[in-house]
Amino acid sequence: MRELSIPVIIVFILTFLLFMFGCQETPVEVVEAELEEEAETVTETETEIEEIFGEEPEIKVTEDGVKYIVDPKKILGGGPPKDGIPSIDNPDFTSVEEADKWIEDDELVLAIIYRGVKRVYPHKIMVWHEIVNDTIAGDPILITYCPLCGSGIAYESRINGQAVEFGTSGKLYNSNLLMYDRMTDSYWTQITGRAIVGELSGTLLTPISIDTVVWEDWKNAHPDSEVLSRNTGFARNYDRDPYGDYYENTSIWFPIEKSDDRLHPKTFILGIEVNGVHKAYQDKDLRELKVIEDTVGGVRIRLEKDDAGIVKVINLDTGEEIVKEGDFWFAWAAFHPDTELY
Repeated sequence: MRELSIPVIIVFILTFLLFMFGCQETPVEVVEAELEEEAETVTETETEIEEIFGEEPEIKVTEDGVKYIVDPKKILGGGPPKDGIPSIDNPDFTSVEEADKWIEDDELVLAIIYRGVKRVYPHKIMVWHEIVNDTIAGDPILITYCPLCGSGIAYESRINGQAVEFGTSGKLYNSNLLMYDRMTDSYWTQITGRAIVGELSGTLLTPISIDTVVWEDWKNAHPDSEVLSRNTGFARNYDRDPYGDYYENTSIWFPIEKSDDRLHPKTFILGIEVNGVHKAYQDKDLRELKVIEDTVGGVRIRLEKDDAGIVKVINLDTGEEIVKEGDFWFAWAAFHPDTELY
């Protein structure tokens, strides 16, 4: 029998945990040969990065007539099939008081304040679902979380003015969740919010500010929040995280196109883009300093973190907010290889 590689073993174990402990209908479809063949097509390279993620990426077409801005050969199977990690499409919410019975003080959650509505999406639920198709203050809002990249990102869930739901494709690019829209079935990267394969290739979603915060800090500052409940309609053990110590170690389970060793790969950063310039700030620096003033892309900015964990990035020239993004360092650098680091 052929000896299994360590990455394949890791992927198999993770997929087994995700689906054997609480999966309903979807079968496990992990094929060792397929993963190894796909992995061979992706190597660390800087070619085409700026072309792919520039303001006007080149849209190409396959022999079968499929539009793309990222070569489909670079897209890998993540283990679970399409919708194998089920999105939450009819979210149910509970009170902070009730949620406090099952969320530990030191646990991480995603928190958003949108048009006066305060909502919380616990990591312990998001790790099993990755996408919540929500409606906040009457607007369709896409809440996303990629455990592999530590990235919690929110977008307006409209395409050409039409409300659209998203699901998990079962595919990855740069180790990042690839979402698909349920209108055209195009693939979208969770980081960048851009369609990379399919009819809508090149289209960008509009990001909305959301924060990764510590539950104790948030609940004390915003006790009137609504919290995503465990009544998801799916049988999952929300008290157990199938990724184990992945969030702390240096292991990256899937290929990325560009690595950057300036920081530990799992360092949590806040990334911004100003006038085409990308820059990352370590979360630990903001925790210590509370306020950082800087100049990015010729624009004076201020980053400020409050006691609840909300980080506001302000353009000091206009007073407007700049939407930031929280990721693991390796993921931010893979998508933005030209990034500056504070």
